[in-house]
Amino acid sequence: MNMIETLSRGLPPLLATAEADTGPMVLAGVLLSLVVIYIASKLGGELSRLLDLPPVLGELVGGVLVGISALHFLVFPESGATASDSLLMGILQQLGDLSPQGVQEVFSTQSEVVSLLAELGVIVLLFEIGLESDLRELQKVGYQAIIVAIFGVAVPFGAGTIGLMTLFGMSAVPAIFAGAALTATSIGITSKVLSELGYLKSSEGQIILGAAVIDDVLGIIVLAVVASLAKTGEVDVMNILYLILSASGFLLGSILLGKVFNKSFVAIAEKLKTRGNLVIPAFIFAFLMAFLANVIQLEAILGAFAAGLVLDETDKRKELDKQVMPIADILVPIFFVSVGAKTDLSVLNPTIPANRAGLVVAAFLIVVAIIGKIMTGWTVFGRPGINRLAIGVGMIPRGEVGLVFAGVGSASGALSESLEAAIIMMVIITTFLAPPFLRFAFKSSTPPEEAESVESESKQPMSS
Repeated sequence: MNMIETLSRGLPPLLATAEADTGPMVLAGVLLSLVVIYIASKLGGELSRLLDLPPVLGELVGGVLVGISALHFLVFPESGATASDSLLMGILQQLGDLSPQGVQEVFSTQSEVVSLLAELGVIVLLFEIGLESDLRELQKVGYQAIIVAIFGVAVPFGAGTIGLMTLFGMSAVPAIFAGAALTATSIGITSKVLSELGYLKSSEGQIILGAAVIDDVLGIIVLAVVASLAKTGEVDVMNILYLILSASGFLLGSILLGKVFNKSFVAIAEKLKTRGNLVIPAFIFAFLMAFLANVIQLEAILGAFAAGLVLDETDKRKELDKQVMPIADILVPIFFVSVGAKTDLSVLNPTIPANRAGLVVAAFLIVVAIIGKIMTGWTVFGRPGINRLAIGVGMIPRGEVGLVFAGVGSASGALSESLEAAIIMMVIITTFLAPPFLRFAFKSSTPPEEAESVESESKQPMSS
C-alpha cells in the first residue's frame, strides 16, 4: 500500500476515489516540490558561504524566494494560499489535465506530505544538535557559563514577553512564544567566528560556547513548554508548572538513564552485522524518545534532543555523527526552506499603513534580542580583565535554533503572519550582525594563540 492510498483511507468514499485517481499527480507534486526545495537550499547555502555567512541563512532566504513572498513555487494552505497560487500546481494541472477540484486535492495532499517531511527534518535536526552538545565539555566550563546562559534566557524572554503584552497589547500565548524565540543562541555561528579570530580557546570563548550549549538545552525546554501552551490556547499556572517540571525531568532523567543505556546500545550495535547497524538503532532510539515526549504532552523535538544528548556519551559518538550527517543533509533543508517559503514578508511592507505595527514589533524584537544578550556579559564576575562585551556579543546570533522556534510556532497556529515574519527578521538580522560585532568587540585584544606565539619567540635565545 502506497502513501497516497494510506492517506485516502480516512477520507469519505467519493473523495477517496478522487484522491486515488490523482495519486500519481500527488507523488509528482511532492517530487517536484523536493526538486525546488533542494535547488533553493543549495543555491542559497552556497551563496551564503561565499559571503562568509552561515549556510542555514541561505536556505532560509532561498525558501523565501521560492515561497509565498516571491516566486510562488512552494506555497502552503495554512498561509491562506490555494492551488491557483502555486506555480507547481499550474504545471501539474497542464501535465495531468486535472480539474479544478482535482488540482486542489493534489495541492492539499502534496502540502501535507511536504509539511510532514519538514517536521521529520526538525526532529532529525534536534537529534543532531543533541549529538553535538558535549556534556563533558560543559562540566569543564563551570558555573560562569551556567550564569551567563540563565541570564541569556531569562532576560530576553522576560523583556520580550512583557514588552509585547504591555506595549503592544498582545495576548499571552503569542507573546510568550515570541519571547521564547529570543532565548536561543547559535553555537555554530559564534564558534566559527571565534575560531577565525583565534579566541576559540580563550576564557571568553569557552564561556560563550558553554553558555550557548546550555542556552540550547534551556531553550528546548522553553520551546516544549510554550508549544504545549499553544495547543490549549490559554495560560494555566498549574499547567505551566507541570510542563516545566516534566520537560526538565524528562531531559535530566534521559541523561541519567543514558549512562546505563549507553553500554547496551554499543553492545547491540556491535552484534548487528548488516548495513545501518549503528545508525538504525540510533534513530529507533531517537524516534522512540520523540514519541514518549509527545505522549506526555511535550514536543517530539525535546525527545529527539534528549536522545542526542544520551548518545553523545557513547564511545561511538564520532562514528554516529558521521552517519547521521547525510540523513540530516537530506531532511533538514526541507524544514528550513519550508519555514522561509511559509513566511510572507509582504506583511512587513512599510508602504502599507496596516503593516507598520508589525514593523514596530519586529524592531522591538531585534532591540531586545541584541541588548538582552549583550547584558549577559556583565553577569561574569571574579574574572578581572575578561572581555565582557565580547561574551555578550557572542551570545547574539539566533541562527538555526531561532528558526526552529518560528517553524514550531507557525505549525501550532500560535503566531500571526506578521509576528512570524517579525521573528524571522529578528533571526536573520541578529545572525548577520553577530560576526562583525564580535570582531569589533575583540578589536583591542590580542588573540591567545598570537600571544602564545609571541611569548615563545621571545624565550628563544638570540643568534650571535
